[in-house]
Formats: sequence, C-alpha cells, structure tokens
Amino acid sequence: MKKIISLLLLTVLFVSCSEYQKALKNDDVAVKFEMGTKLYEAGKYTKAIRLFEQIAPAYRGKPQAEKLFYMFAQSYYKTGQYYLAGYQFESFASGYPKSEKVQEAAYLGPKSYSMLSPVYSLDQTDTYKAIDKLQSFIDTYPNSEYLPEANEAVRVLSEKIEKKVFENAKGYNTISDYKSALVALDNFIADYPGTPFKEDALYYKFESAYQLGINSVESKKEERLNVAKTAYTSLIRFNAGTKYKGKANEMLALIEQDLQKFTK
Repeated sequence: MKKIISLLLLTVLFVSCSEYQKALKNDDVAVKFEMGTKLYEAGKYTKAIRLFEQIAPAYRGKPQAEKLFYMFAQSYYKTGQYYLAGYQFESFASGYPKSEKVQEAAYLGPKSYSMLSPVYSLDQTDTYKAIDKLQSFIDTYPNSEYLPEANEAVRVLSEKIEKKVFENAKGYNTISDYKSALVALDNFIADYPGTPFKEDALYYKFESAYQLGINSVESKKEERLNVAKTAYTSLIRFNAGTKYKGKANEMLALIEQDLQKFTK
C-alpha cells in the first residue's frame, strides 16, 4: 500500500511539474494566470513568481490584475524578497485604492522594508526608510486593524537606532576620550529623552566625568569633580535603585575624598 501511495504521489508531482513547464512555455497569458494561481494557493510561491513575472505587463489595467498583483506581492513577501515585496505592495495600494486588500497592502509594504533593517551596528538607512513608511501608514490609516503592529514595529526600529547612537557615544568612553564621551552622551540624552538606554547613558556620562575629573591637572580638578558629582545626582534622580549604584557610590566616595583638599 505504501508503495502504491508513493507511486501516486510521484505521478501527481510529475504531472504537476509537466503542467508547470508547459505553462511557462505557453504564450497564452490566461493559462499562465491559472497555473500561477494554483501554485500560489498551494504555497509554491517561487514557481508562481516566475509565471507572474511573465504576465504582469500584459495584465495591467485588466479586471484580473488586482488579484494577480496581490498574489505577486505576497509571493515576494513569503519568499523573503522584501525589496520587491515592498515595491509591489506599494504599487498595489496606490493602484487599487478601493480594494478590500488596500489596508493590508499599505501595511505590508512598510513592513517589508522593516524586514530589511539590519543589526544596530550596521548602516541604518533601511531602518530610517521603514520608520518613515510605517509612520505614513499610521497617519493615513489611524483606525486600521494593523495599527498596533505598525506602532510596535516603529518602536522596535526606533530603539535599534537609539542603541546605535548610544553605543557610538559610549564608544568614546571605551577608548578613554572622556571629553568627547560627555558631549556625545549629553547629546544622546537630549535627543532621546524617553529612550530605554537613558539609565546607561547617565551612568557612562557620570563615569566619563569621574575619569576626566580624577585624572585632571590640579587647576581643573575641582571644577571637573563637581561636574561629576552633578552627573551622579542625575543618575540617582533618574533611578535611585540603579543597577550601577554600587560602582557609582564607589566613584562618588573617591570624588568626595579628592574634593576635601579643596575645602581646607
């Protein structure tokens, strides 16, 4: 019985492949459309794409075009071809504004671009592009069922950009360029007041100010140590139970110790 079933499956597969090859070579766009639809519905998106690519120019403006271009965009999306998917979804949304699929397409276009966003350490051009497109969707469809997903995508992408900016600022501390670290971390805190990295930024600002003050020439030490004390206060005011409290208190004690000689 198992051999018979296997034989039947192989026969079906062979016939299916044969029909697909015939459709590829057939000049009748209707045959290609029908086969492409069958393949799409069967989840065979890569094969469907080959047929859709052949007939897309001929179907523009025809009644069946709406279905074709929706399947075309979805096929690119489901095969991870996000640049092409984004383009096709955007084209669909602008070309078929009255379609029942328009909101879905209008959302999946920006979502496709968001899938291209790289890890935070790399160039974030695609991330900025995705945020702009998602925000445009949010502004256009404020009551869409896709709004929660769009807002969450914007949050995740924005956090990635913030992490990159923070890590760049923190990098000055890592290489002991404390003056530059103070400027960069100050700018980061000012530019992203609600960032989840604020506590980290405040700590590294304090640590940079501490290192700059402790290692300063005597003529600048008192002023810089007081700047460090102010940075400590900002960190504790932000989160009294900060995860950095142990280290921060140790540094504060050394600051206070060094400042005592300026009060005598």
